[in-house]
Amino acid sequence: MEKQELPVLEADCARCAGLCCVAPAFAKSSDFAIDKPAGQACRNLGGDFRCRIHEQLPERGFRGCVVFDCFGAGQRITQETFGGRDWRSAPEIAGPMFATLPVMRQLHELLWLLDEALRLDEARRLHPKLRAARDEIDTAAGGAPETLRGLDVGAYRKAVVPLLRKASELARAGTRRPDHSGADLIGRRFRGADLRGASFRGALLIGADLSGADLRRADFTGADLRGADLRGADLTGALFLTRSQLRAAVTDTDRP
Repeated sequence: MEKQELPVLEADCARCAGLCCVAPAFAKSSDFAIDKPAGQACRNLGGDFRCRIHEQLPERGFRGCVVFDCFGAGQRITQETFGGRDWRSAPEIAGPMFATLPVMRQLHELLWLLDEALRLDEARRLHPKLRAARDEIDTAAGGAPETLRGLDVGAYRKAVVPLLRKASELARAGTRRPDHSGADLIGRRFRGADLRGASFRGALLIGADLSGADLRRADFTGADLRGADLRGADLTGALFLTRSQLRAAVTDTDRP
C-alpha cells in the first residue's frame, strides 16, 4: 500500500482563497477594528486573496487576525476539498466552502496536537494509538464537503483528549507539575517562578506575568495567553504551545 502523505498543518495563505478573511464574523472590539458579518469579505482582503495590511495588522486594530491559526485548514479546503476552486470565480460554492472552514480547522487542530504528542519520546507506548487516531481524523478530513459539514467533531475530540492528557502526563513525569488546569490566572504574577511541568490546560493567563519563569515541559493546551509576558521565560520542551499562542503573548521578539 502506498504511504499516505500527511497534511501540512501550518497555514499557507498563498494556496488559500482567503477563507479566514471571509467565513467568520468579526465584532468590533480590541481585537477587531470593524464589525464584519459571516460570509462577507473583510475590507482589507485583496483581489489576490491576500491581506492588504498584513504587516500592520496590530497597529490597524486587527490583533485578532494575528493570533488566528487555521493549522492549514484553509489551503486544504481550497486545494483538496474544493479542487482548487474559489468562492469568487465559483460563487455557488461560497456557502458550502465557508461552512466547511470551522469543521476542518478543528480537525486540523486535533491533527496538530496528535503530531506534537507523537514527538514525545516519553509517550512512546502511546504512539500506536496516537497514530491510529491521527489517521482516522485525517481520513475524515479528506471527505466530501457535505460529509465534512455533518461530522461530529466533538466525538473525535472526546476520543483524542484522554490520549493527549496521558501523553502530557508521561512527558511531565519527574517535574514539579503544579496543576493550573482551567484556572483563572488573569493578571497573576509568576515572575521567575519554578513552573516546570505545570499544567495550564485551558487556563486563562491573559496579562499574566510569566517573565523569567521556568516553564520547561509546561503544558499549554488551549491556554489563553493574550498579553501574557513571556519575556525571558524558559519554554524549552513546552507542550502543545501553538504559534498563535506565542503571537498573542508578549515575547522577547517584541522587544524594540
